[in-house]
Amino acid sequence: MKRTTILAVFLMSAVFMNTALAGHAQDASSASAAASIINSARNRIQMETMSTRCRMVITTRNGNTTERLIDQYSKDGPAGARTVIVFQRPANVAGTRFLTMDNAAGNTDQWIFLPSLGRVRRISASESGGSFMGTDFSYDDISYADRDVSLDTHTLLREETLNGSLCYVIQSIPKDSSYQYSKTLTWIDKNNFIIYKGEMYNRRDELVKVMEMSDLRDIQGRFTPMQTTMSTVGAGTLTTIFMEIVKYDDPIPESVFTTAYLETGRTR
Repeated sequence: MKRTTILAVFLMSAVFMNTALAGHAQDASSASAAASIINSARNRIQMETMSTRCRMVITTRNGNTTERLIDQYSKDGPAGARTVIVFQRPANVAGTRFLTMDNAAGNTDQWIFLPSLGRVRRISASESGGSFMGTDFSYDDISYADRDVSLDTHTLLREETLNGSLCYVIQSIPKDSSYQYSKTLTWIDKNNFIIYKGEMYNRRDELVKVMEMSDLRDIQGRFTPMQTTMSTVGAGTLTTIFMEIVKYDDPIPESVFTTAYLETGRTR
């Protein structure tokens, strides 16, 4: 699989590095080399499909929590990556379905079905920075792993140790000034290209969000982070994703990745 949503990027599996990438890593000071590292970290999953069930815990500033159970189905194809997210519970969000698909420009198109509205609605560009279903993730965040590497300028800032591993710290600055963030920083394990951490900065160059990945496990021969936390700096809120089921390469019907499926929840 080429890419998938940010929920699934936290599940990144076994690394398939090649000699060309190793050569770039040795000369990571160039923008092209930094882009190659980012690209390899995002795309290191080798699979046809991914199916997951996760428990999402939303924590407020005062420590109160709410939980949501979510299924996700991801698949790559000639036109790019497609992902559907289905909210199973609690009752106030059950039946909500979300679709994201790559487009020719390297961005993603997004649609959501809300049972309370009874119809599918396309997510507009002006909504991309808004909260995704009351979580610490924005719509931009959900599609971040689908973001084409060419849309940003990448620079290796330094190497430093995180989680006991030497990591590249790469800065990515969007070429389009309308993007939600002014820059992101990504910590990528130098040996296996696992993403451990990400920081997002606003237009005032202030840190606004931090992502952290942990609890690595071998799932079907793939090294998989099973826990991810997105925290909103200053707000005191955080959203933690606990992966409960992960399956690679199970067949997924093409009809799942359609607005018709969003509306009905049924495959043709």
